[in-house]
Amino acid sequence: MKHMKSILQIAVASFVFMQFNAQAESLKNSQIGLQLYSLRNQFQTNVPATLNLVKNFGVCSVELAGTYNRSPEEFRTDLAARGLNAISGHFAFERFRDDPEGVVREAKILGLKYAGCAWIPHTGVFDEKSARGAAAVFNHAGQVLAKNGLKFFYHTHGYEFQPFQDGTLFDVFVRDTNPKFVNFEMDVFWVVQPGQNPVKLLETYGSRWCLMHVKGMRDNTPTGLLTGSSDVTNDVAVGTGKINYLPILDAGKKAGVKFFFIEDESPSSVQQIPQSLDFLHAAKW
Repeated sequence: MKHMKSILQIAVASFVFMQFNAQAESLKNSQIGLQLYSLRNQFQTNVPATLNLVKNFGVCSVELAGTYNRSPEEFRTDLAARGLNAISGHFAFERFRDDPEGVVREAKILGLKYAGCAWIPHTGVFDEKSARGAAAVFNHAGQVLAKNGLKFFYHTHGYEFQPFQDGTLFDVFVRDTNPKFVNFEMDVFWVVQPGQNPVKLLETYGSRWCLMHVKGMRDNTPTGLLTGSSDVTNDVAVGTGKINYLPILDAGKKAGVKFFFIEDESPSSVQQIPQSLDFLHAAKW
């Protein structure tokens, strides 16, 4: 009887261990990640504690927006110690314009697969000249990155949807950039705010989209704006607010989006990130 009991205990323990490993592996390979900018205020005060918080959220894939006074080497070590994998990172427009080789060096130290730009400097209304000038910068930077095994992307920020001819200036971006070298990251919030349809854009430009930022939008948030700015308290947990995410996520998968990063810029990000993760996992993402 003792022998049988021992065998049963070993079998149960093995089953639990296998289940744990399966869950861990599933999480490791998940397309769901976190843009660390969501915790920028916490990083400013305590980098190790904030990375521990990220680990405790249960995400493995992260996107960077700086290294918070740590060297790239130190920050990658910090990430690796917690099982966090930096997939992509944002860098200033000026760095892509003036020193794309320097971006390559830093991105490689950090272990990134993607490096992108999230803001094009401009004064007043974003115009055709700004769009075409940025497209030329992106083509060159993208070619430099591609030669070094990296992928360049531009992150939508709302202002580039200014009407132009029979479309928008974002259409100019897509037409003027080489698909071999320039990809795009859709920030759903910054597509909805100017009054665009994320599903339609995903269907129209398909594989040009490689990454996505997901964040909820408060119900009373104004839309139809082309400023590229919004009060951070308008960010709410994914699955709440006025954005219906299920069709957007489905369209993103069909378009070939590789990673879906939660970005929550609100003061409540620590509370809202787990809610967003719960929604995405419940939707089998």
